[in-house]
Parts: sequence; structure tokens; C-alpha cells
Amino acid sequence: MPKSVRRLDTTPYWNTGVPIPRQAPLDRPLTCDVVVVGGGIAGITTAYLLQREGRRVVIVERDRVGSVDSGHTSAHLTCATDTLLSQLVDQLGPDHARAVWDAGLAAMSQIATNVEREAIDCNLCWVPGYLHVPTGKTPDDADVDRMKREASVAAELGFDAGFLEVVPFVDRPGVAYASQARFQPRQYLRGLLTAFLRAGGQLFERTSADEVRDDPLSVVANGFHIECSHVVIATHNPIAGLAGTVSATLLQTTLQLYTTYVVAARVARGRVPDALFWDTDDPYRYLRVDRRRGFDIVLLGGEDHKTGQSADTEAVYERLAAALRAIVRDADITHRWSGQVIETTDGLPMMGWTAPHQFVATGFAGNGMTFGTLGGMMARDAILGDKNPWSDLLDIHRNKVRSHVWDYLKENADYPYYMMRDRFAGAEGKSIRALAPGQGAVVEVKGHKVAAYREINGALILRSAVCTHMGCVVQWNTAERTWDCPCHGSRFNADGTVKAGPAEKPLSPA
Repeated sequence: MPKSVRRLDTTPYWNTGVPIPRQAPLDRPLTCDVVVVGGGIAGITTAYLLQREGRRVVIVERDRVGSVDSGHTSAHLTCATDTLLSQLVDQLGPDHARAVWDAGLAAMSQIATNVEREAIDCNLCWVPGYLHVPTGKTPDDADVDRMKREASVAAELGFDAGFLEVVPFVDRPGVAYASQARFQPRQYLRGLLTAFLRAGGQLFERTSADEVRDDPLSVVANGFHIECSHVVIATHNPIAGLAGTVSATLLQTTLQLYTTYVVAARVARGRVPDALFWDTDDPYRYLRVDRRRGFDIVLLGGEDHKTGQSADTEAVYERLAAALRAIVRDADITHRWSGQVIETTDGLPMMGWTAPHQFVATGFAGNGMTFGTLGGMMARDAILGDKNPWSDLLDIHRNKVRSHVWDYLKENADYPYYMMRDRFAGAEGKSIRALAPGQGAVVEVKGHKVAAYREINGALILRSAVCTHMGCVVQWNTAERTWDCPCHGSRFNADGTVKAGPAEKPLSPA
């Protein structure tokens, strides 16, 4: 084994040069509305969202925030799950399978909203995602048919996907998914945490939650009681809390812990396309880049195995390093690290009440950033008493999803996410779905010219493309993000309001 492999930096790449200010341990009793146990993406998101709703929130973290599994991610932001969409359809039916991917899209939208609202500098960028045949395999007809089916199923369920004979860079058949994303996770968590503390939230590090007590509800940490109305367990592998030994043991039987590995390398800028890649191998490998000034960092992950069941982890790293050099020959490998993912028996995360006033979010598998964010969204809705589209689907007891009682679309059409979720059919809908955040285009919908613009947070604005001055069709100005009339020079903002005359009325709603 090359000695250079042993000298690699074992600190996750994201943690280099991105300090998060330390917080003191808990040293006194407290009273609050919600105690969040765990300072990863699920816990911080929960705390941030609830603090914004006027709740008094306390986070307790036994180590440093963002230092465990949320700090060891590769930070893919995608609605695609470890379980292929076609398999979800076979297992759950089309509506429920669509709900799983919708949950990922909603989480990505929430992340974008948080970034924009708090002005978080975390290199959030919308990029395509590619599922492809493994690079070490010669594709055959079965591989092509499999990719075609994945593309077809996704398109039928309203996602912008298409089959490719050759996926860019990897030169294998696959599926392209539009409007996936990537970011710098530690910078994002730091920004979200800063906003939470600024709003009055409290965080205590090096503070272990030793016990959750009832009557009154409280978390015992560092020997002090924090009385509260609700507890959110966001510790990746959940502690029992109030659930009791039997219930907690039953939950653990549905969870399988896997170790996953990542190597990072410096490459020439633009050497690897700015996209997300993952293959169909088992375990699968996943790749992305982080753009830097003058160069790029490429990350390749995979080689998952059940935790504690690999005797030679050095060989695991060497296989990943060899695989990366096979596809990027001049890669200068600088970092390596491992993380842990939690799988569930049916491939779906588990989020819900495990006891009165105790919410748990776990089982994010390879979608830690998106499902962790979703866990925060669902915890917020549960504590506020608001309806959430995925509460039945992802409930820890999974009652309704196994029957046809739960009508996903009908019951949840009024949830805010669906005010932005475009579900047009056919080519017209594809043109709209293909719009990345910050982009606009004139498309034809049912014979009408529509000015379609997708906001940074993913919300879709549809207006008539007919100028209200003399009836000409406006055009999208990419540089200025305005709708411009080529006939008489009227200009409209992205939301259709008048920016400059001669038009005096805004573009009509579509």
C-alpha cells in the first residue's frame, strides 16, 4: 500500500478552515419550550425553525455541533434516494413513491430559503444529477433498459428526468435529473446556527443528555434539569428518552448502521463537471466537486459496509483512491474520512412521536442533508400542531402508508410546498420543471404564452407573457432577471410587476 495513503488528512475536508465558535457546557437549570438533543443538521434545523416561530429553544450537544455525522457528509442535495424510484414504486405504489422524492425537493427548497433569508455564504449551487452504470462495468442491454425505466418512471411522476446513452464524464448510460444541488455543509450549519443564536436560542456543547424525565417533562444534562414542553431527539442514532426500554428496543431493530467512506482530491479547475454522480452498484459510489479559486476538490464516496464488519479499512480507502485515480488520473488525494449512515428496513427515514411530547428523526441513509432538514421541518410542524404531508408516510409505526387509506395528494394539497410544486404534464410541464432557481423562460401552456420564473427558494411564478402595453410577447433578460418587451421597451420584474414603461399594468396572472 502506498505510504502516501497513510499520511492523508483524516479530518473531513469540510471542516478545514471553517471554525464554528465554541459554546459553554450547561452549568445551571433552565426552563424553555423545546429541548433539542443533538447538534447536527436535523437538530440545528429544528431549533432554527422553531425559534423563528417564537418558541424558546435549547440545543444540547455532547460534543461539538456539526462535528459528528453532519460533518462527515459528502453533502449531496438530491431528491433521489438510495432506493431507486422504480423500486419505491414497486414497494409503495406511485403516489407514495412520488411523496418520498417530493419530501427531498421540499427539504432542498427549505435549505435554499434559509440560505437566502439569512444570507448564508455556503456555495449553494443548483446542478444536474446523474445516475449511471458503474464505471468499472461494461454496459449491456439490461443496464440500458434499467436506466430507461428509471427515467420513464421519474418523468411519469412529474420529475424532470431523461435517459442518456452517455452520461457526461463517466461515459456510461444513465439518467439525468435536473435541479439537484450541492453546498458547503459546515458553512451552512454555521450560518444557520448563527441565526438561531441571534434570535435568542441557546446552545450548550459538551453537554450530554443523560435522561429524559416526565412530570414535569425535563431533560437531565450535566446534572441539571431543563424543563420544557417538548423534546426532539436528533442524535442520528436515537436515544430512548421517554420511549421506554421495550419501545426503544423495537425501534432499534428497524435500524441498520453502516460505515461509509470518502476520499477528496485536488484537481485542475473544470476537470470534473459540476454535477452530482452516483452509480447503480451495491454498495454504490457517489461523486461531486467543490469549486475553489483556481482549482477544484473532487470527492468520491462509497464502499459502505455494516459498522464493525470490515477488518481492513485501509484496503477500503485504497480501493476508493484507486477508483478516483482511474477516472481522474491526475487527482492529488489530500483527505480521507469515514462517516456513518443509518438504513431502515424499508429504506425510508423514520420521523414522528415515540412518546407524548417526544419527537424523533432518524434513518436518513445516504440523504442526510435533505432528510435531516426534512426532520427539522416535520418536528416544527408536529410541535406547532400543523399538518405535514409526510407525517403518515414516514411515521415510525408506518400504519397508514401500508394501506390505501392515506391519499397523499388529496390530503396535503394545501401544504405550502404545493403552492410552488408545478405538476404540469408532458413537454409543457417539462419546460417549466427544467427551470433552475433564478431562471426564467417563456413557455407555451395549453396554447398560451406563459412567463415562468423560479425563485431562488424554488417557488414558481407564472405570469402571462403578453405585454400589457401593446400585446407583444416579452422575453427573459438573464443578466437583469427581468421580462423585457422587444416592441416598445417595457420592462417587468421577475414577479411581473412593472419596472419601466410605457406599460403601466403588471403582467397578468397565468
